[in-house]
Amino acid sequence: MAEPRLAVRRKSCAGSARKRSRAPVQPSAVCSPVAHKRLSSGEGPPAESSCSNDSEEDMFGDYDSFCGNDSLLAQVDDIEHKYLQDEKLAVKASGEIVPGDLQPGIPQKKQVSFSVPENMVVLKADKEDAFQVSETDAVGNSQEQTDSILDELPSSQLLYFEKMDELSSASRMSPASEGWNKCMNSSSEKIRSASSFCCDAECRNRATDSSLDFKSDLFKTESLKDHLKSAMTGNAKAQTLQVSKTKQLQEAVLSEEIYVARKTIESSSVDIGPFYGLPSKVKDLFRQFRGIEMLYEWQHDCLMLESLQQRRNLIYSLPTSGGKTLVAEIIILQELLCRQKDVLMILPYVAIVEEKVRGLSSFGIELGFLVEEYAGSKGRFPPIKRRKKKSLYIATIEKGHALVNSLIETERIDDLGLVVVDELHMLGEGSRGATLEMTLAKILYASKNTQIIGMSATLNNVGDLQKFLQAEYYTNNFRPVELKEYIKIRDTIYAVDSKTENGFTFSRLLNFKYSSNLEKADPDHIIALVTEVIPKYSCLIFCPTKKNCENVASMVCKYLKKEFRAHREKEKQDLIKNLKYIGNGSVCPVLKQTIPFGIAYHHSGLTNDERKSIEEAYSAGVLCLLACTATLAAGVNLPARRVILRAPYVANDFLKKHQYKQMIGRAGRAGIDSAGESILIVQEKDKHLVQDLINSPLENCYSSLLLELTKGMQTLLLSVVGLKIAVTYEEVNNFMCNTLLSVQKQLLSKERSLSEIIKDGLEKLIEKGLLKGRISEKDNNSKCTLTITPLGKATYKGSIDLAYCNLLYRELKKGLEGLILESNLHLLYLTTPYDTTSNCSPDWMIYLRQFNQLSGAEQKVADIVGVPESFITKKASGQAIRKNVDSAVVNRLYLSFVLYALLKETNIWSVSEKFNMSRGYVQNLLNSAASFASCVLRFCEELEEFWVYKALLTELTKQLTYCVKTELIPLMEVAGVLEARAKQLYNAGYKTLAHLANADPETLVKMIEHLSRRQAKQIVSSAKMLLSEKAEALQGEVEELLKVPTDIPETY
Repeated sequence: MAEPRLAVRRKSCAGSARKRSRAPVQPSAVCSPVAHKRLSSGEGPPAESSCSNDSEEDMFGDYDSFCGNDSLLAQVDDIEHKYLQDEKLAVKASGEIVPGDLQPGIPQKKQVSFSVPENMVVLKADKEDAFQVSETDAVGNSQEQTDSILDELPSSQLLYFEKMDELSSASRMSPASEGWNKCMNSSSEKIRSASSFCCDAECRNRATDSSLDFKSDLFKTESLKDHLKSAMTGNAKAQTLQVSKTKQLQEAVLSEEIYVARKTIESSSVDIGPFYGLPSKVKDLFRQFRGIEMLYEWQHDCLMLESLQQRRNLIYSLPTSGGKTLVAEIIILQELLCRQKDVLMILPYVAIVEEKVRGLSSFGIELGFLVEEYAGSKGRFPPIKRRKKKSLYIATIEKGHALVNSLIETERIDDLGLVVVDELHMLGEGSRGATLEMTLAKILYASKNTQIIGMSATLNNVGDLQKFLQAEYYTNNFRPVELKEYIKIRDTIYAVDSKTENGFTFSRLLNFKYSSNLEKADPDHIIALVTEVIPKYSCLIFCPTKKNCENVASMVCKYLKKEFRAHREKEKQDLIKNLKYIGNGSVCPVLKQTIPFGIAYHHSGLTNDERKSIEEAYSAGVLCLLACTATLAAGVNLPARRVILRAPYVANDFLKKHQYKQMIGRAGRAGIDSAGESILIVQEKDKHLVQDLINSPLENCYSSLLLELTKGMQTLLLSVVGLKIAVTYEEVNNFMCNTLLSVQKQLLSKERSLSEIIKDGLEKLIEKGLLKGRISEKDNNSKCTLTITPLGKATYKGSIDLAYCNLLYRELKKGLEGLILESNLHLLYLTTPYDTTSNCSPDWMIYLRQFNQLSGAEQKVADIVGVPESFITKKASGQAIRKNVDSAVVNRLYLSFVLYALLKETNIWSVSEKFNMSRGYVQNLLNSAASFASCVLRFCEELEEFWVYKALLTELTKQLTYCVKTELIPLMEVAGVLEARAKQLYNAGYKTLAHLANADPETLVKMIEHLSRRQAKQIVSSAKMLLSEKAEALQGEVEELLKVPTDIPETY
């Protein structure tokens, strides 16, 4: 894929056919490598090349003004003799030089001026009196000859004449000649700049020699002809641009050709190496970090697509585990290293963002780019503008949208060369899909230079997505490991076969003897299915609910043979110890029972630390069976030899085709298994539904802008006006033509057109006080300008749901009247997410107990927000309540009590027991509160009246993000380091970010329990990356501080 180099060469003119042979002459000028310069969209330094080694007979083919006229050097000799005679007239017998007006080699009443347009040096002779010359016959006779020579001389010879002039005038400068010298100095500076020439050390030293040395140099025997020969030789070798009049037209044409060539290839990647335009080091790093020796054929074909070579947008689709991510990573590296542009990678979940940050930080350290995490409460808006290194932003859907908004607002969107979207089918999934659609629509409208790459394993209506993203499409059915699909009805297993009438054919009967008791405990024969593969191979069981996951794990281990306990027994005991350490002495009873058999469950009810430990144990083979929910299918990569679907349901909803494909896609581990198997357990009553599921195509992906009005259409309209992408009704309509909704106009009802929906949305925003302007029936096509209000700006910049923005403003305003700062309880109430209250059911006895434990000042918070003590007391005692109290406020205060206890105790286990909640629920509440606190902080930063909240919320956001003791926060900032690991590192002496960044991975493995070599390397790489980011930001601040202002007042 190597880009052809664009070499600039001169053609010899007809007049240069005659060449002279001459003795080698050492060039007096420094060679300037200009022959081979790689042109790209970004101007880089020219590639160095050595001077030409061609024979000197060929050197002067380019210089028609010399080679075309054999008498030129003879003319130069005559001028030199006349010049020396004129100089002798001005020398006394004593040998001292008499001050005079003679200037060597310059014609009378003519000034040589130099202009440097682009890459050419043009020589002009202006008929102006620049200095006085003695009116002698000798000078007069030589004037015409000198004029013609100067018209033909290259810049290096003009520099020579300038030096000769300086030598002759060094000791006899007169006021009348100062103006000329200033003019010559100015012109010579331009020549130096244009031709990349500098004088040799000998010439530089002459200016400072004594007068005796000067006289000796002036009359040295070396002739002017020899000087010119030497300079011409050096000039030819260096391939310096010349100024011959006969060449000027050729140079102009060449410049135009170079300009056209540059424009033609400026959008294509610069080739800087043999590995798809990347250095060989990148290939070595993939081998070192990922164990990838070579690419699959489809990956090569995809990377060589013409659409990618021309940087057009691309959608590509392959089955799960086909290797899509590797292609995206190579394209990302091409953008960062070759085109020197920033990249945004959008991923669906926080866990995947963290995993990708850990995985790519090692590449960033080795290849010199930054990896920045935008998930939860992490990320700066706008991102820091880096001095030298380029950034890879890895973001969730929500954070990616906020990042794009900030880049558009600061007019830096063109710095973003590439946006990669994983799981593109999520465009059709509710509010998150609406947010993703908004992000992509803004990029398409605001930046014509940003390339978009979308990938997914489950796409159907690709035509709509292609039209929306203006993209090419590539697909392939490749899987590195063959996938065999089965369904099980009673004790019979059928193979899925789309060629048959009903979709599947008989395969085999289960060969497992069930007792009557076992038949009752395991009517779906799960034990028979899993014992065929474990413990030698791994297995995943997808269950409809979290509770079902735990029940299946417990049931399976009860009926397994004791031999299963012996498999990697020590590592399993270490895992239990680690989980006990994570829970401060507490371990889930189910996990304590199942882990000795190599079995565990995996769902959102686990804490972050527990989930990470279980994932690592499964990847290492310590655990061989996981009972999990559907979220694992779209989350971190945990493949298995066999995947079992416990039932064709997710919660109470029947399985969708794309969910089914994602789950079974986890079957088969590349490089380990020769084949993967999926088995869907079906009850007789669901048989026909499953037949439809197997034979049906994937679901279409539809715009969610209309389904999620406050998180979709209205949010989009508000931000479009706020970012000044569109500020009139007509411009807003034009922008909406770039959305997926505009492509899928069939979603609109016949009664309402898209323009009517837009008009309705703008009017509602004006009613809410978020926009100013007027939209009426007669003004539909008017140029009435829409402007955003301060509240509207704070809302979209804070990513606040429009359903709650006015309520948040009122509560923050009310807080200013009497903010209780004895503790952070009042602030916690203000930052408790509104959307968490609907699924909260307070335990009133716990509510009352927690209320009574508050101080008097803290109890006032309940009164301020509208929950009186009497209400809580009556609820706890079961009395009737006459006074209406907002249930959302009551629930929100209860959740703020949970958060308050968490920040005081920093122990999820103890808090979950205290409030009788699952620890996973408490963990998710904490994560949501940290993210919402960062949103409220950005909301307050846009409203001057809320200045007091800025410092308070900055610190609170950090506490909610990490929820650990202060000394552990620097370690928790590192991707992949959670609380348990941070405690281990801190106790081992790694107390700062610098400690981790400079740690030896081998030493870490020895000192930290349950830490693999791979994990240790990732932690060190992530720490180095974070340290590099912080250092880069500080260096940027220093440079900004030391920068000399351009508008300093001057005295006149």
